[in-house]
Amino acid sequence: MKAPLGRRLGGLALASPPLLLVALFVGFPIVVAVAYSFGHIGGLNATVGAIAKDQQTVDAWWKLTFGAYSQVFAEPRFQRDLLVTVLVSLATTVIVLVLAWAIALYVRLSDTWASRVLSALAVVPMFIPVVIASWAILTFYAADGFLRSVASQLGLEAPVWGYTVTAVVIGLIWTHLPFATLMVVSGVQAVPDALIEAARDAGASIPRTVLKVVAPMALVPTVIAGTFTAIGTLGSFTVPYFTGPNAPKMLGVDMVDYFTAYNLPQSSVVMAVVVFVVAAGFGGVYVWANYRTAADTGRA
Repeated sequence: MKAPLGRRLGGLALASPPLLLVALFVGFPIVVAVAYSFGHIGGLNATVGAIAKDQQTVDAWWKLTFGAYSQVFAEPRFQRDLLVTVLVSLATTVIVLVLAWAIALYVRLSDTWASRVLSALAVVPMFIPVVIASWAILTFYAADGFLRSVASQLGLEAPVWGYTVTAVVIGLIWTHLPFATLMVVSGVQAVPDALIEAARDAGASIPRTVLKVVAPMALVPTVIAGTFTAIGTLGSFTVPYFTGPNAPKMLGVDMVDYFTAYNLPQSSVVMAVVVFVVAAGFGGVYVWANYRTAADTGRA
């Protein structure tokens, strides 16, 4: 039985303020920026359109031009940086999920002081500002950093990872591991002991128990953790800006460079749209995970 119309309208009115705020301060600027990428330099884009260079424009509000997109995609630099951004995001996401699962299984299957300390240490980066962590990672892996200093005292030659893509991956793992660990640990801990004991009593090994019992029941938290990690790394700026090389760069740094240093805001917006489209793909996975969680809760 449906609720009365007045009650439904009242619920809608209560929920509308945050929706209106998101639409006004997030949705509307996105629409304006996307219109600018398609050549509309008038209206709210008049100021940036008046000072920017190398713009692709249209002469009517109902027209569109893909000239800015063609121009950006034709640049070898953008192609390289887009590839690096996607590969770094995938590598970071995979490594973060592997580490989060290793910690979660150790905490779940080994109730010792070491497992509890490890689970606590895994979330410490959450309370350290990203700027400080990035600078610490850079100085640790730089040519004159701590790692090479210690290695030289032992007569060894340590690698230089400062200002490299490797340092970017390390920094992004440090940044995103705490949230992923919290999500995966909560999902693994929610698996009933009875199911694990039943699988063990039936003769299943620990790896098979994890694969057939624990992993399916912790799938949704894992997907959520992976989705947030992938989206967060796609548009990251601080870590690649501090620790990454001058070339190739991740698109988060490229956007700022094109907007401020090169006075090419339209190209910057095009890059932002590309990142948004890629992130929307990961966001679709997140929506599916939430839908599955809601469906499972409804069935329960």
